[in-house]
Amino acid sequence: MEISEKLESLRHSAAHLLAQAVKELYPDVKLGIGPTIENGFYYDFLKNEPFTPDDLKTITKKMRELSKQKLPIEKKELSENEINEFLKEEPLKKELYDELEKGKATFYAQGKFIDLCKGPHLETTREVRNFKLTRVSGAYWRGDSKNVQLQRIYGVAFETKESLDDYKKMLEEAARRDHRKLGKELSLFSIHDAAPGMPFFHDNGTYIYERLKEFMLQEMRKLDYEINLTPIILNKDLWLQSGHWENYKENMYFTTIDTKDSAVKPMNCPGNLLIFKTKLHSYKELPIKAGEFGLVHRHELSGVLSGLFRVRVFTQDDAHVFCTNDQLKDQIIELIELVDRVYSTFGFKYDIELSTKPEKAMGNSDSWKVAEESLSAALKEKKLDFKVNEGDGAFYGPKIDFHVKDAIGRSWQCGTIQLDFQMPEKFDLTYEGKDGRKHRPVMLHRAIYGSLERFMGVLIEHYAGRFPMWLSPLQVKILTVTDRNVEFAEELAQKMKNANLRVVIDDKNESIAKKVRNAIKEKANYIITIGDKESEKRTLAVRDREANVEHDLDVDKFISKLIHEVNTKKC
Repeated sequence: MEISEKLESLRHSAAHLLAQAVKELYPDVKLGIGPTIENGFYYDFLKNEPFTPDDLKTITKKMRELSKQKLPIEKKELSENEINEFLKEEPLKKELYDELEKGKATFYAQGKFIDLCKGPHLETTREVRNFKLTRVSGAYWRGDSKNVQLQRIYGVAFETKESLDDYKKMLEEAARRDHRKLGKELSLFSIHDAAPGMPFFHDNGTYIYERLKEFMLQEMRKLDYEINLTPIILNKDLWLQSGHWENYKENMYFTTIDTKDSAVKPMNCPGNLLIFKTKLHSYKELPIKAGEFGLVHRHELSGVLSGLFRVRVFTQDDAHVFCTNDQLKDQIIELIELVDRVYSTFGFKYDIELSTKPEKAMGNSDSWKVAEESLSAALKEKKLDFKVNEGDGAFYGPKIDFHVKDAIGRSWQCGTIQLDFQMPEKFDLTYEGKDGRKHRPVMLHRAIYGSLERFMGVLIEHYAGRFPMWLSPLQVKILTVTDRNVEFAEELAQKMKNANLRVVIDDKNESIAKKVRNAIKEKANYIITIGDKESEKRTLAVRDREANVEHDLDVDKFISKLIHEVNTKKC
């Protein structure tokens, strides 16, 4: 058994141990499902009263008791009467059982606890020792808001105590880097009851937002992208044509304009399709690359909203590439190379997934096969490792997803490249070929940040608020020793502002030591102290983030150094 398989079994067994502990402590609770996830597991329960932090402590204690009992975990053959008795007490399990082919259901038992499960598991409960319950959240049965709401208990589990301890340390570091906490401390953004799930960017956060947008625009212009801007509200007919009304309606917001049903756009694609259709294109114009920083709205459930990570309004760094079949592979490769350049700028490594046709999908199997093979071929040509994620494609086509790794090893799904044979057909997109006849273009959707909001959240935690110069909202903090030094400080600050640097003066009547502490807390890239000596000589005393201090620095040379650091986007 490979290590990944061992971990899968361990975490699956930990989920069952959790369920057993809950059932013994709270017999009236009904069981949902308990799958494994990255680093751990969860189990869903139907319980009238919410689980509390004290409940988690009690459940943990019970799990440890059950672990020490070394209960065998065994596949169990149940009679029809035993199955009926079990299902009578577990309505959610009965729903799952009724969907299975007759005779295909399997059960596992440990002590008196029985669960409907396909396995695999470890041999005994004693092998589940290194675990920790982490949190409780709400979850709808089978992910459908029309169904009953359950309580989901999350946990982590590892093979060794050392691995668990390392993970606990990572969680502590993650808490220190929490973008919601840093967003408040650094005055980057805030969330208000006036607009739940819709962030308000402060000046500092807006600066980062604009720099990210500016950087991506520069990269797109190098590759001859057109930049479009489409309306936020579009009528029902368009969403019916695109398929979103049928396939994505539950995530959309609606309004009425001039008696016509309309929707706030959850995606930018249809608007850019309309722009493509405004004229007949020649094959000589292809590929056409249309980018848009489009503001989109999606109705996310209130229980899943989280800072900048899960919001209801966000800006997608969207682009759509229209090309011929012959150009397809080269365009996919160009997008893969663009993703690599962008992520490398931030110091990110990344993993890649190829997601294939989902159960709910548009188009025929043949077109999906061609699309999936095209994406796979491009990845192989670039000699990139990737994992196939069966059934997780978009409803209109397969996709490549990019998962960036942050400074503490966490994975974040950000970028995507999606191949779409469906939308050009639905919108009757054509171009004039060499033969003078009309042909159907192929369409690629892509986003690299994913959304500026979520990517900002990732960056805040990745850098722990210590942004590189080109992104930093506080590049320089100037501290004055006495009022005599304010004039030179203001002169210096203006010179830096003229060079498009972000600079703030602290001339309060406080000690230099306190001013330095405040500047460090604000995560300024450089701290300049201006005393009588500096004012007289017109030189600088500079402290960097690593606490290195230099004296008698030339003003112009130092400003040139900062400009170079900004322009080179040094991480």
